Amino acid sequence: MKPETKKDIRSLSLEDLRLFFTENHDQAFRGNQVYQWLWQKGIHNFEGMTNLSKSTRSLLETHFVINHIDIDQQQKSNDGTIKNAVKLHDNLVVESVLIPTATRTTACVSSQVGCSLDCKFCATAKIKRMRNLNADEIYDQVVAMDQQSRLYFDRPLSNIVFMGMGEPLMNYKNLINAIDKITQSEGLGMSPSRITVSTSGIPKMMMKMADDQVRFGLAVSLHSARQELRQQLMPFAEKFPLNDLVDAIKYWHEKTAKPVTYEYVVWKGINDGDEDINALVDFCKISPCKVNLIEYNPIGDDQFLQADKDRIQAYESALEAERITVTVRRSRGKDIDAACGQLANKAEGE
Repeated sequence: MKPETKKDIRSLSLEDLRLFFTENHDQAFRGNQVYQWLWQKGIHNFEGMTNLSKSTRSLLETHFVINHIDIDQQQKSNDGTIKNAVKLHDNLVVESVLIPTATRTTACVSSQVGCSLDCKFCATAKIKRMRNLNADEIYDQVVAMDQQSRLYFDRPLSNIVFMGMGEPLMNYKNLINAIDKITQSEGLGMSPSRITVSTSGIPKMMMKMADDQVRFGLAVSLHSARQELRQQLMPFAEKFPLNDLVDAIKYWHEKTAKPVTYEYVVWKGINDGDEDINALVDFCKISPCKVNLIEYNPIGDDQFLQADKDRIQAYESALEAERITVTVRRSRGKDIDAACGQLANKAEGE
């Protein structure tokens, strides 16, 4: 069988693998063994599946390939943050980031090559979306960063945030498939409570998540609770207005009983006024939530400047006065362009 006709084995379900072996006059449990090698042990070659006979490994080699990522380049920040340039099997590149603190390590994972959306303040949005990542490509990023966490920080990966390149909810099927592999006992066995999916706000897909009773957390990149301004910052919001987003957030909480986290960057002269603060406070009252006020990370556009500290403090005070949980998030990895909103590699290759 020619290599170009071979199927990526990780596109098969456990049932598919079991069926493959029975159709090839072997026992179905071989499928379970292969599935464990692929998703629990993260192996990238058939030769390393040492509990299989040589003839079985040869059979797999004849019919399948294991497309996998490679860490093409690695940069380490002064604060310990690690940014990876992740090369995919078709030579496209995305970026992932490992963020350490004193007590945990968090993997920031990409879901698309480029991005489907057009947020003006985000470097990734300047890259056209070339394709969605497959479930195994999402999974591989997590495995790689777990290995880095153990190597550099002497502890396993503790948290995952889907806040890298791309809009996760526009790659929903592969996102959910990857999270299943990450959380199931036959996979990496991570707790869903340690995973957060961040969306720019796709109401229909947020409601689908709620209907699917997902067990991970939800974050929404809000940045303004005023439709006109939010639409200027995030032009796609014309199609997904705040009224629809409010309905989706309420639906999310009704179905899951989980709060939502709002990611909110404050820019000087853009959304740092009292009107903006009051609008956010009112928005936060629609459903249980918490707010992350995020330090802005420059992307070379002088239109967007970090707000003055007193305006950040004004946001913080107003939210706390209404007993809304708020955290001011400082940037990590800014010196290597690994901070929030800065991921923008040469994804089309060279």
